[in-house]
Amino acid sequence: MRIPSDHHAYPTHWEADVVLRDGGTAQIRPITPDDAQRLVSFYEHVSDESKYYRFFAPYPRLSDRDVHRFTHHDYVDRVGLAAIVGDEFIATVRYDRIDGNGRSATAPADEAEVAFLVQDDHQGRGVASALLEHIAAVARERAIRRFAAEVLPANAKMIKVFTDAGYTQKRSFEDGVVHLEFDLEPTDRSLAVMRAREQRAEARSVQRLLAPGSVAVIGAGRAPGGVGRTVLRNVLDGGFKGRTYAVNRAFPEGRTLLDPEGVPAHRSLRTVEEPVDLAVVAVPAEQVPAVVADCGEHGVQGLVVLSAGYAESGPEGRARQRDLVRQARTYGMRVIGPNAFGVINTSDGVQLNASLSPQLPNPGRLGLFTQSGAIGIALLSGLNRGGAGLSSLAGIAGISTFVSTGNRADVSGNDLLQYWYDDPQTDVALMYLESIGNPRKFTRLAKRTAAVKPVVVVKGGRHSGSAPTGHAVPTTRIPDATVSDLLRQAGVIRVDTVTELADAGVLLASQPLPAGSRVAILGNSESLGLLTYDACLTEGLRPLSPRDLTTAAEPEDFRRALTEALADDACDAVVVTAIPWVGDTCAAGLAAAVREAAAEAPGAGAAKPVAAVHLEIPELAAALAGTRDEAAPGTPRIPAYPAAERAVRALAEAVRYARWRREAAEPGRVPEYDDIDEAGAAADIEVLLAPADGAPRPEPTAPDGIPGEAGAEETGVELSAADTQRLLARYGVSVLPALPAPDPGTAVRAAVRLGFPVALKPTAPHLRHRTDLGGVRLDLGSEAELRRAYTELTDYLGPPEELGLVVQRMAPRGIDTVVRAAIDPAAGAVLSFGLAGAPSELLGDTAHRLVPATDRDAAGLIRSIRTAPLLFGWRGSKPVDTAALEELLLRVSRLVDDHPEVVAVHLEPVVVAQRGLSVLGASARLAPPPVRTDLGPRHLPAY
Repeated sequence: MRIPSDHHAYPTHWEADVVLRDGGTAQIRPITPDDAQRLVSFYEHVSDESKYYRFFAPYPRLSDRDVHRFTHHDYVDRVGLAAIVGDEFIATVRYDRIDGNGRSATAPADEAEVAFLVQDDHQGRGVASALLEHIAAVARERAIRRFAAEVLPANAKMIKVFTDAGYTQKRSFEDGVVHLEFDLEPTDRSLAVMRAREQRAEARSVQRLLAPGSVAVIGAGRAPGGVGRTVLRNVLDGGFKGRTYAVNRAFPEGRTLLDPEGVPAHRSLRTVEEPVDLAVVAVPAEQVPAVVADCGEHGVQGLVVLSAGYAESGPEGRARQRDLVRQARTYGMRVIGPNAFGVINTSDGVQLNASLSPQLPNPGRLGLFTQSGAIGIALLSGLNRGGAGLSSLAGIAGISTFVSTGNRADVSGNDLLQYWYDDPQTDVALMYLESIGNPRKFTRLAKRTAAVKPVVVVKGGRHSGSAPTGHAVPTTRIPDATVSDLLRQAGVIRVDTVTELADAGVLLASQPLPAGSRVAILGNSESLGLLTYDACLTEGLRPLSPRDLTTAAEPEDFRRALTEALADDACDAVVVTAIPWVGDTCAAGLAAAVREAAAEAPGAGAAKPVAAVHLEIPELAAALAGTRDEAAPGTPRIPAYPAAERAVRALAEAVRYARWRREAAEPGRVPEYDDIDEAGAAADIEVLLAPADGAPRPEPTAPDGIPGEAGAEETGVELSAADTQRLLARYGVSVLPALPAPDPGTAVRAAVRLGFPVALKPTAPHLRHRTDLGGVRLDLGSEAELRRAYTELTDYLGPPEELGLVVQRMAPRGIDTVVRAAIDPAAGAVLSFGLAGAPSELLGDTAHRLVPATDRDAAGLIRSIRTAPLLFGWRGSKPVDTAALEELLLRVSRLVDDHPEVVAVHLEPVVVAQRGLSVLGASARLAPPPVRTDLGPRHLPAY
């Protein structure tokens, strides 16, 4: 346990594991009095030049007073952080709060002097940049808004750390010293810099796992068989280009080779004289800590832990899993697993099969990530050899890299997205996910990756509401339909089955993206053509009339018809259908004709995808795929599907993705509205959240002590109708007034005040928005009608005190809709829209977008629900004012984005008329804002 400095508690939530520029890891944490000896040892390993740059004078050693000053902090006005690898400091940073004259100060002074010192052996790894991100976040938490630093002109590396950070800064030169000042408020540039560094570091950490120069299999059995020996055999059979070692403490003394493999054998990694980059661990769980320690001491860069007995086995295993990750990160290593299936890299320069798959897959352009070994086996088998019902797709598109993480305690799908983003060997990313540990980060990374290459995702456990037992991830309350909408907003191709994952992936990897949704259909069966036509309509495509070549069609007829279709400007994609024929025509001849036509397509036709549908012609699929070593490698490979629905569904996903790519190339904007009073809303929120006794507002605290993670339900404040209306008005959202009507007389006076005609409705929670129960009376044009409606409602539904009746002026007729915004701890702020009423609720017809929403997001939001035609003039009705509706959505989005304390907003009903709209009901909830992990310093998840 850390000893706190002075009287302030040790800030545990400042601890973090980070990935450095070279892919290694380090821990960042506050410096405590316990660290005195570590600090002295660290300083002894720093060069005289670095010491001079830090203190502007020769400073060979730290005095006792220095050590005390640098290890005793109040964690408010004086803070020190250290970057640690193993148990040793590799870098330090500290700030001291100062006043306008540069003297030590306390709050409310909002400036601090900052200084770094990095051990020479670790300079160039991005340690100082990571420390700057974390010390800046700490300073902001302590109400420090600006850093000042003095640097010698010769210390170019440190000047670059400050200038490259992206903060708004001032620079001056005086008395031979460069004086830097910079604001700590995150800017678009500072966030872009941070995320670019994050991408490079995390991609590099994955590259070290997938492209090692040497591999040690720890736990390779003395006899053939067993997990360790099997993986060793697979590494060798795959043709791994680097060095391979077998390690097992049970090997006899004096054994130097493992036969029949002929690889060096060692009882311990300590006796291996050469560097080892990757260790594959296949020993019982209780032996893993000793193995990890050996790997760390030897300088191993990463671990693939195949061993089971971790979080999937219960609480004791979960604790063992946390210890595994903590121990590995202490040595700067990333972990795939535990309970992993392994990793594969088919690149010519690597050819690594460090997995339980018996065969290295054919090389290709598909990157594959799974959280399940069983699913990984099925996909590898299907894409490589035609198993798992994917025989028609075998050989079309091979694998570039494969990672199956098991319990995904450390390396996750987010890391693979970082790696695949700029991996030249991968054109399409396929992912089978059972949990998403950080949905906000996942959607951000997926959106960036999808802008350059397709990301196809299938998620298991969609309806279980919980993660697999081995996955220690934060919980999310948002339903699967919402997750699906958010993924689609990020450009992710979300599919429902593993078969659809492979279908879409193979087509995307082998064919160009379509320019539109018009589909030409041709083939030798009218019936199969009609089935394909119907499937296109079901998927929202625009099929042309099928062209029937008749059952007598020869390969040349197919070639000619396909050539014409590809040259036709009226279509964007072609589906070729084929059934078995009578006669001597062979599948190879037909495949050759189709592939030749696709290869020879001129001009614009070259950008059109082609897919085939066949019934019971397995030889056709193999012939369309071609061979790995065929003489004409430039001839395109055509994916063939055994059912029209599978081919068309894959094509439809490509059409939707291509449309998203085109729209993403011209991103929308978040509009500015002159009438928004952001400062006034902030002042209102501060007052509404302040405790009654005037004490400081408490932060919500999660069970692990991290501020800001508690749910809003436990800590929030439900606003009154008047407070809700005032807050919304700050953002230009008007709510139609409703006056209480506890008795008929008061109801009449309210109606006179508002003006007839009016509506009478209950506000009791069990009756609110339930028009289906007959609890709302509309268009009451006189006192008599109002009194009669009042009597009917109270006789039918209950006494007035239970109903909470209100009178409201009638709004123009229109379509009743619902607008919501809510904050999920894992996914962030989500904006939702749908039509009001029971039918929409029963159908789940609600669309969602992440906040902040752009004008393009708002337009897409109202058009993406199934009942959207009602807004645009269905069956002769007049279209409603969708522009006003889009503006309302954008204003609500701005409110919750500008003020994260607004954790929920609910507007219902919002009546959208032909001109304008009326908000008839509104509620809002406030709570201390959850921590924005996407705006804070980069760090690895701590499970």
